[in-house]
Amino acid sequence: MTPRDSFLTLHRHMSELIIGQSVLVDRLLIALLCDGHLLVEGAPGLAKTRAIRVLAASIEGDFQRLQFTPDLLPADLTGTEIYRPQDGSFAFREGPLFHNLVLADEINRAPAKVQSALLEAMGERQISVGRTTYRLPQLFMVMATQNPIEQEGTYPLPEAQLDRFLMHVRVDYPDAESERAILRLNRGEAQQADAWQPAGNAEALPQRDIFAARQEVLALHMSEGLEAYLVELVLATRTPERYGDDLAGVLNYGASPRATLALDRCARARAWLAGRDFVAPEDIQAIAHDVLRHRILLGYEAEADGMNADAFVDLLLARVAVP
Repeated sequence: MTPRDSFLTLHRHMSELIIGQSVLVDRLLIALLCDGHLLVEGAPGLAKTRAIRVLAASIEGDFQRLQFTPDLLPADLTGTEIYRPQDGSFAFREGPLFHNLVLADEINRAPAKVQSALLEAMGERQISVGRTTYRLPQLFMVMATQNPIEQEGTYPLPEAQLDRFLMHVRVDYPDAESERAILRLNRGEAQQADAWQPAGNAEALPQRDIFAARQEVLALHMSEGLEAYLVELVLATRTPERYGDDLAGVLNYGASPRATLALDRCARARAWLAGRDFVAPEDIQAIAHDVLRHRILLGYEAEADGMNADAFVDLLLARVAVP
């Protein structure tokens, strides 16, 4: 079985267990293929936690869930030096970040010091404790969640940390048909002794297949014209007035070069999952909102007029010429 076949099997399996959230399933696999992190925003009960638990149960690796709270300390994530009275020495005890898949639940409830500890882990794939630096596993992915409804007692993520997330995905309520399917799935799982075992997928996806798939994604063909289009989309967030006088002053800050890299990798991963050996314009357009929405900062007047990041990206997609 090729790496692509393995991922398609994983996609089908996750789609059977995560009903009504096809975008979240797609983005999780894209993030895994791109070696990136995911920020997921949605109301409680929309299968955010379930999605990464199913993914963790279906691949070779371990999983850790962290509930972020205002009293959390950096050492609660990274680990700490433990004194050993037997010989008067200190030994490092690894924290929960030393896992392959980490769920940072309600990340915006943690104070700045905790968020900065997570920032180093996400950006550098390492953790510094005292004078020592510890490497994280080669397969390391953070999925952080935010609740858009309850904002009391939260700490907004700084732009520097938001930029570290490959994508910012918003999930919504399922439709009526999906809701009925969720009912049937829940009843079936309640009758099983171990509902979290990936049924029909006894063998977890090996990490070597994940690394091989990442290399195939990087080798996917993208034409020079399409590459120029991708770059132009990101540049348009910095000088939007070039695409209409009505866009002058809409943004305070545009997307960083990390957006260019993320858009390239995610578009390639989407095309690869679709079974193509080349990137098409629709791959870039389909992923643009998730890559850009957390990397642009709207001006006060634009927000007062009711514009949001998604509406701004819609305007850019409509006005930047497709090759």
